[in-house]
Amino acid sequence: MAKPNLAKATFAGGCFWCMVKPFKEWDGIHDIVSGYMGGHVVQPTYEDVKRGDSGHLEVVEITYDPSIFPYERLLELYWQQIDPTDAGGQFHDRGHSYTTAIFYYDDEQKEAAERSKEELSKSGRFSKPIVTAIRPAETFYRAEEYHQDYYEKEPEHYNEDRKKSGRDEFIRENWK
Repeated sequence: MAKPNLAKATFAGGCFWCMVKPFKEWDGIHDIVSGYMGGHVVQPTYEDVKRGDSGHLEVVEITYDPSIFPYERLLELYWQQIDPTDAGGQFHDRGHSYTTAIFYYDDEQKEAAERSKEELSKSGRFSKPIVTAIRPAETFYRAEEYHQDYYEKEPEHYNEDRKKSGRDEFIRENWK
């Protein structure tokens, strides 16, 4: 049996805990790792990133099979997890490390991301501008183990945090 051609996609959508589960159970998704990207500190810790002085964003790195789950579908699912008009963070998580971004690995991903952002801007779904950045991928740093698949490890805390964040309410209201 031939090995699938796997690709990577990296998205910043605020708290990385909330960005794993929506992608996790789809055919063609092979792995999702919480981590950090986009900053200037080598091997940042969660505390470095949370403090906001490392320059990194909390991200999820998704390994996927584009023949089963195309990049464009990942983008569609990504937009539906965030408030793309919020330049100050996401929901109750505030600051640079919680801002949104699509990190692309090649020209095809960059073009697809720009096209999807433009389509969302023109859709009229939001009255404010779409501020999600589209940036070249940089070094990915895996987050500490306790952050990986947090929604499975600490379901009560995850559900409580997600509920009070306002994310689900925003998704219901804006992504019906």
